[in-house]
Amino acid sequence: MKDLLGMMSKVKEMQARMEQMQAELESIEVEGASGGGMVKVTLTAKGALKAISIDPSLYNPDEAEILEDLIVAAHAEARAKSERLVQEKTQALTAGLPIPPGLKLF
Repeated sequence: MKDLLGMMSKVKEMQARMEQMQAELESIEVEGASGGGMVKVTLTAKGALKAISIDPSLYNPDEAEILEDLIVAAHAEARAKSERLVQEKTQALTAGLPIPPGLKLF
């Protein structure tokens, strides 16, 4: 019974820390870039798009497809960074708890 109470206490503590982490993730921003930094995308760590920056030299209508590809690539890089950040924070948060490997909490 003592183990169960201890585990319940840890679960409540983890829940409070997860709520705090969720709020923190909304304020953390990550940036992805492509085309040697000519296209930059900024996301929150939760994946919300905050900004896009495009070098004016890419405003050529004949090369719209290249620009579109660069935006997608920059977004993918920023998204990957945010996913790594969430994974790192989640691992730190759940350290010591008996959670099965590969279980995604977010």
